[in-house]
Amino acid sequence: MKPHSKKLVIFFTLMFLMLITRFNHFGSSTSFPDASLAVFLLGGFFISRLAKLSLAAFTLLLLEAGAIDYYATQFAGVSDWCITPAYWFLIPTYASMWFSGHWFATRQQSNMTSLALFGGVAWLSTSIAFLISNGAFYLFSGKFTEMSIAEYATSVAKYYPPYVSGSLMYLALAAIIYVVIIHFQNSSTNAAHQ
Repeated sequence: MKPHSKKLVIFFTLMFLMLITRFNHFGSSTSFPDASLAVFLLGGFFISRLAKLSLAAFTLLLLEAGAIDYYATQFAGVSDWCITPAYWFLIPTYASMWFSGHWFATRQQSNMTSLALFGGVAWLSTSIAFLISNGAFYLFSGKFTEMSIAEYATSVAKYYPPYVSGSLMYLALAAIIYVVIIHFQNSSTNAAHQ
């Protein structure tokens, strides 16, 4: 398969993953947690290397996220409580994930050290995304005018573990799949050269 074809398959897989998971942020007994953060980090890793397609892919993923949210809140009975002026800060939230994926792609070397680095990047970028999205919600949603930032931080801290763990679950699964694919590709290449 040609490199551009692989990138398209990856891109459409990421779009599909967001489509089937975005309706429930933390997941439930009947749904998976939202994969959007992982989708943007993986998009940055796999697609940002193609400079011409990178901005288009990032924009399409943003538009997809917005379209899903619109459908969910207007037609599927999902609460629109989070749709405030702070919603626009999902752009830098997702951009931080995208650029983290791109940053890691330039350093990735297919070894155990690189895998540990990926784990650190995944955790740090998801934590930064949490701070951006929740900080913006506090500052710009208009819903917390009577609450101090310390009170808000205390009340929102309980959401940090599920926010991070959902993203890390998808990213760990993606890392396992990636390692297996690379292993089989290397084994096939080595077998062909013998």
